[in-house]
Amino acid sequence: MKNVLIINGHQKWEGVANGDLTQQFVSTTNDFLKENGFNIKNTITQSDYVIQDELDKFAWADYIFLQFPIYWMGAPWLTKKYIDEIFSHGYGTVTYVNDGRSSTDPSKKYGTGGLLKQKKYMLSVTYNSPQSEFDNEDGFFEGMNLDEANVATHKTFKYCGAQPLESYSLHDVHKGDLDITHAKQEFVDVLRRNFLT
Repeated sequence: MKNVLIINGHQKWEGVANGDLTQQFVSTTNDFLKENGFNIKNTITQSDYVIQDELDKFAWADYIFLQFPIYWMGAPWLTKKYIDEIFSHGYGTVTYVNDGRSSTDPSKKYGTGGLLKQKKYMLSVTYNSPQSEFDNEDGFFEGMNLDEANVATHKTFKYCGAQPLESYSLHDVHKGDLDITHAKQEFVDVLRRNFLT
């Protein structure tokens, strides 16, 4: 039986982003994984978490699932704070031992000293931007795809050795015509590919 840490990375923005959408995706993930026999632990980054407890969760997990809204082209600052604290405090025990390089072995490369090499992670995010802005040379992201636009989060996990699963994104969340039923169906399809195949 596999273990999954589900991280709710929402940060409340009064009157704009209350966290309902993020929680819906977290709940859907919890339900899907429970139905398929996974062990689950949850974390909310906008809470009084205990760093050692979170490190224990990272050590326990085979998979790490992150759900958060994109604020100003990146993770909400409380989510970034969580990442900085957990990954930094995990030095030498859970997340990494060094940057991978060696003064005696030049073949050892930067970013290969991670301790999460047996773990996988999934990034799931929500955007106000339309999906058409990605993979589009004339779009706002100038040809970048979803994963390229979220390079900081991906490189953090890569630095610690974790392997990426297929990412998910939902777009136009403030447009007013969001079909959440269809979005969840597509989301569950990604969960199925990532966790059951």
